[in-house]
Amino acid sequence: MSGKNKRYSIYIKPISIVANLVIINFFLWFFLEKAYSAFWHIVFTNLSWLIISYHLNFYNFRRYNKNVDILSRLFLQFLIFTFVYFAYYSLTNKGINAIEHIKILLFIFISISIFRLLYLFALKKYRIEGGNFRNIIFIGSNNSVYKIANFIEEHPELGYHILGCFTDKEGDIKNLGKIENSFDYSLNNTVDEIFCSISELSKEQIRKFINFADNNLIALKLITDTKDVYTTKMIVEYYDYIPILSLRKIPIDDPVNQLFKRFFDIFYALFVILFILSWLTPLLFFLIKIESKGPLFFKQTRDGLNGDTFQCYKFRSMHINTLSDDIQATKLDSRVTKIGRFIRKTSIDELPQFFNVIIGDMSVVGPRPHMLSQTKKYSKIVDKFMVRHFVKPGITGLAQVKGFRGEVEKNEDMENRIRLDIFYIENWSFLLDLKIIGQTVTNIYKGEDKAY
Repeated sequence: MSGKNKRYSIYIKPISIVANLVIINFFLWFFLEKAYSAFWHIVFTNLSWLIISYHLNFYNFRRYNKNVDILSRLFLQFLIFTFVYFAYYSLTNKGINAIEHIKILLFIFISISIFRLLYLFALKKYRIEGGNFRNIIFIGSNNSVYKIANFIEEHPELGYHILGCFTDKEGDIKNLGKIENSFDYSLNNTVDEIFCSISELSKEQIRKFINFADNNLIALKLITDTKDVYTTKMIVEYYDYIPILSLRKIPIDDPVNQLFKRFFDIFYALFVILFILSWLTPLLFFLIKIESKGPLFFKQTRDGLNGDTFQCYKFRSMHINTLSDDIQATKLDSRVTKIGRFIRKTSIDELPQFFNVIIGDMSVVGPRPHMLSQTKKYSKIVDKFMVRHFVKPGITGLAQVKGFRGEVEKNEDMENRIRLDIFYIENWSFLLDLKIIGQTVTNIYKGEDKAY
């Protein structure tokens, strides 16, 4: 296996780490020349960046990383680094000009982001030209193998070179021999990764490939037969050497992501409560009370995380009635008051749910919580309806900004809502949350047909 490191450089990660540290230290020195000279300040800043990046896998360059994953990791890295950066001054009781330091951090953030994107772009170009590649072979010949091989051939920027496949039957990929011959071939040729179709291997053969790969520094990847599974976010867990598929991976289940999302929820909710609800609430109290008798707030039991119920708060937009928990508002609904029609059209009636966010029952972004009567009805007739309860419900969500909000006029409306909710759950990222929030604000100004 000699010469392996010549094909994919061991310097990719170190170059990026060193370049980032140079950027950080340059701007700190440039703006804080005297203060920066303190030894412990230099040590703390550099170590904190390295420790945070280690725990967030910031420098793990995977060949199949999506742009949204790269940007999400950038934002998360800088958010945590910013907190730690200011924590140093808090712990040392040193007075600072916060605006000046925020400016410094912005320069660092922008510079490292530009460097990272350009660096990854250059790396992809380098792979397309034939550098930083990995030789791979396939074990087995079936539809899943063909799909992966076609994907690799269509994306040369991944840097994979397919040598062929070993199979005990006919196959469309270049046939290098029987499965048992793959071991000698791998030893006599430069093979970096082996992709095995487990549907064509026995338990003993899987064990042999695992031991062989480990003993010869070859990466082993097992291909499962997923033709009957309808999700793109499966994860594999191993019991002994038998792979077990979990149908979906939920990014928000990661403790770091949970902490990050919860912090953002609290920060955003406090901002709305302090700067909007603080003056809007007494104004609406006056307007709502003038038109109709009843409380300012309306609360309704809805389904939340793991199917647990909670009290969802809204500004009251209807006359007091006995049908609120069973019948959704419809167009020109006589129960809706004049001021209620306005606050529903502008989504102002939803703002008290930021108190639900502070309490922890809801998130700013997530699947919208349904009335209990809706859950009871649609959980029986809409496939995967209950999947949406794997995460906290949100004040706004992907389904809402895509036009599936408000009244459910036909089953297809709910099916589309659930489809988008599941997509959000499986593909959550901080950038996706920001995009949904931005689209929500845009939709409020533009107006929505189903906002009534």
